[in-house]
Amino acid sequence: MSTWIDIFDGAPVRRIAKNAAVFRQAEQVESMYLVRSGAVALERPLTDGVPLTLHVATAGMALAEASLFAKIYHCDAVARFDAEVASMPRAKFLSAIRNMPEAALSLIETHAKEVQAQRARIEILRFRRVADRLDAWLDLHGKPPKGEWIMVAERIGVSPPALYRELAKRRI
Repeated sequence: MSTWIDIFDGAPVRRIAKNAAVFRQAEQVESMYLVRSGAVALERPLTDGVPLTLHVATAGMALAEASLFAKIYHCDAVARFDAEVASMPRAKFLSAIRNMPEAALSLIETHAKEVQAQRARIEILRFRRVADRLDAWLDLHGKPPKGEWIMVAERIGVSPPALYRELAKRRI
């Protein structure tokens, strides 16, 4: 079975340095992107200049796929870490999806799982206490691998020190 990621086989890969942009808000949408390594954040600057992070795409994830159906980007794509990003012309990607039903279904499945994850994250963020947010995260995902707790802090919307204080109480 082919997946939507297979469409990027042979696509050119660009290295993006930490804090460099893949694209900027208001630029024309011309490509579809796949993050091969690293992390790229979709950010929209607020009126006070602070960026609002809308999404962080990591290895194996599409970047700004909703832009496939827009004329311009509505946010900036900025590398959080050094990253490698494959790209292909939007028209070529859409043509491949039209001609590869299995790939199209795998893209739908990928997005369905992302919607589920975002809905769960929204519910976790509704909790006020760090302890409650952590309990909900652990119930859904289990204990993360060593060195990944900082990612959990970001996902549950708490500072790393606040999470580490809670973990110390639990002796995890």
